[in-house]
Amino acid sequence: MLKTAPHPVGVMTPIPAFIAMPGGLEMAVILLIAILLFGANKLPGLARSVGQATGEFKKGRAEIERELREAATPVEEEAEREEEPATA
Repeated sequence: MLKTAPHPVGVMTPIPAFIAMPGGLEMAVILLIAILLFGANKLPGLARSVGQATGEFKKGRAEIERELREAATPVEEEAEREEEPATA
C-alpha cells in the first residue's frame, strides 16, 4: 500500500484555469478528423462561417460593454455630486 503525505490543512491544490492550446501534432490530427468528417470541399465554407460567428460575437460583446459603461456613467456622476457637498 502506498503511503501519501498528509495534506496540510488550509492548503488548496491548484486547478488550471484554462486548457492549454494544442501543439502541432494535435492540430494535424484535428485537421485530419475535420477533413474526414466534412470533406475537403466544405472546410473553407465551414471556416468562413466560424469566422463570421466569431466576429458577430465580438461585436455583440463590445456593444454590451459600451451599454454597461453608458449606464454606469450617470450613476457615477450622481455619486460624485452627492460627495461634493459633504467635503465642502
